[in-house]
Amino acid sequence: MHLDWAKPMGLSFMFATAFLAVGLQLPETHQAPSTPTFRSKVELVRVAAVVRDRKGRFIQALGARDFEVLDGGERRSIVEFGYESDAISLALLFDASGSMEGRLRDAREAASHVLGWLDMRDESAVFTFDTRLDEIVPFTLGLSRLPLSLSAVTPFGATSLHDAIAQTAERTAKREGRRRAVAVFTDGNDTASHLRPEEVSAIASAIDVPVYVFGIVPSIDNPHAETASGSAWRSPLVGALADLAAWTGGRVLIASVPAERSIAARQMVDELRHQYFIAFESSGAPGWHQVEVRTRDRNLVVRTRSGYIVGQSRPDTF
Repeated sequence: MHLDWAKPMGLSFMFATAFLAVGLQLPETHQAPSTPTFRSKVELVRVAAVVRDRKGRFIQALGARDFEVLDGGERRSIVEFGYESDAISLALLFDASGSMEGRLRDAREAASHVLGWLDMRDESAVFTFDTRLDEIVPFTLGLSRLPLSLSAVTPFGATSLHDAIAQTAERTAKREGRRRAVAVFTDGNDTASHLRPEEVSAIASAIDVPVYVFGIVPSIDNPHAETASGSAWRSPLVGALADLAAWTGGRVLIASVPAERSIAARQMVDELRHQYFIAFESSGAPGWHQVEVRTRDRNLVVRTRSGYIVGQSRPDTF
C-alpha cells in the first residue's frame, strides 16, 4: 500500500496554503514549527511527559501536585493525571532511499532490537519510504519479527524523509488509548520533501506523537564517536532532525555499531513505558500554543511535546 506524493492537489499545494507564521520565544538554536489549517477546536490538551533526574534515571511515583504546566507562559490547572502502563503503538519507518544503500541491514538490526523489547500487548506497524510511503505491515499486536520482504528491499531514489515522518505520525495518532510513537531508521538525508522539519514538528507535536530518529550512520559520521570527522557535526541528525524530534517529545539516537543499536532500542522503549499523562484545559485562543511542563523539584528534567493548536487540526491526508 502506498501514497504517491506527486498527485495533483498534493502536499505542495496543500501546505502552501495550510501553514501560518507564528511568533514564539524559543532558544536561539530552535525554529518555531509552522501551523496547520484551522478546522476544529481543542478544549482539553493531553500531553505525555518523561521525567528523569540529573543522572538520567526515570522518576516514578510523582503526583499531579508535583507538576506545573505553562501554556504560553500562563499556568494551567491539571484536570487529569495518570501513570498507567498502557500498551505501546509504534510505527517503524525505514528509509529505503538510495543514500541508505549498505545501511538497511543495520537499520533492520536496530528495529529488531526494538521489537525485542515490546511485548504481546503492544502493536507495531512497518513502513518504508523513498519519495513515497509504503505500508509493509499494518498495525499488528505482538509483532515480534520484521517481515522477510523487508530484506528484499533495494534502496533507491530520492528521499522524502520529512513528508514520510509527517504522514506516519498522522496515521499513528489514530491508535487511541496507547502510548504512541514513530521510530525512524535513516541516515538523516532529505532531498525531495515538500515539508520543512519545523512543519513536521508542528504536525507531530500537535497530535502528541513523539518521533524517535535512529541515526544509522558509520562511526565517521557519528558526532559522538571518537573517529568522527568534522562534518559529522553538520549532519541533520544533530541539527534540523534533532530539533524536529525534540519538539515532538522524542529525540535522536545515533547508532553506528551493534551495541549502540541495542542500547538505543531499549532507551526508546523504556521512555515509552515511563510516561506520565497530563491533561489541562486550553486557553481557547486560536493558534499555536507553546507548552512547558516542569516539576516543582528543579533538579528533575521533563521532556514532552512542544505545544498544541487551538481551532485547527492535523490534515486528513498527506
